[in-house]
Amino acid sequence: MLSQLPINLARVSKENIDKEVLRLAIIAELDAVSLYEQLAAMTENPHIRTILLDVAKEEKTHVGEFQAMLLRLDQQQKEELAHGEEEVEELVGSK
Repeated sequence: MLSQLPINLARVSKENIDKEVLRLAIIAELDAVSLYEQLAAMTENPHIRTILLDVAKEEKTHVGEFQAMLLRLDQQQKEELAHGEEEVEELVGSK
């Protein structure tokens, strides 16, 4: 779990700080999704499982929000994300 930042934001250039903040936020949200889904799989209490999976779903929304903002700030990230999607379609076909 992310209790410490994996990078030192003080060393990030001013022009890149917002992008790195968003990337760290995405990492934290994905970490939370993984944690909640793992805990849901472990519990035998269906009510706890329901709550954990609901919270995990909300965290996925947060990932989308941070990613959408990142793509507004980082054109290269946007282009590479599109290239990644194209490669998946080439390898496994469309949805």
